[in-house]
Amino acid sequence: MVTIKIHGGGLNLTKEIMGSRITRVFRNFNLENRVHREIGKVKPLAAPRHSSFKNNETSEFSDSIHKKNDPLLNLLKSVYVESREPPVQDLRPNRMDAEVRRPLKFSLPGDPYGFMTDVKDVPKGKLSIVEALNVLNQHKNSPKTWTPEKLAQEYSLDLKDTKGLLEFFVPFDVKIIPPKSEGMTRIKEG
Repeated sequence: MVTIKIHGGGLNLTKEIMGSRITRVFRNFNLENRVHREIGKVKPLAAPRHSSFKNNETSEFSDSIHKKNDPLLNLLKSVYVESREPPVQDLRPNRMDAEVRRPLKFSLPGDPYGFMTDVKDVPKGKLSIVEALNVLNQHKNSPKTWTPEKLAQEYSLDLKDTKGLLEFFVPFDVKIIPPKSEGMTRIKEG
């Protein structure tokens, strides 16, 4: 904010003006004189034509353009254009998707977290989160009973995907490393 004091004839006027109003005053200063000066300037002339350009040549070209050319017209009549639209693709889900779904094998009782409320079945070859945790737990507790082949058959999974799941996803593997007692002294409490 800028304060401008105007002194004139014994009057002391103070007016507060914002920055944008000050710039507008300087921008519009003497605007009318600048506009008249710009309008009064001599306008630039168009570039002169090349000496080879003649007025009668343009009429010659325009005549040949508008003249009927029979050989070209006959060629144009022999052209036949056939247009076909591509078949319309149905973007709705296929009915087959509903057939290859399987009911859930395992779910949480009561659904405490609310993320599985409306899921009743999953596509074949997929697992829900709860089923994936159950598969990992079953294989960890008894790997001889729940082999990758049996789990793939039970949950309609691909054998390769099942082996990858059991090999790379190990969420319950907790390892506790006991401290080495050789050469270590304990701090006495007290």
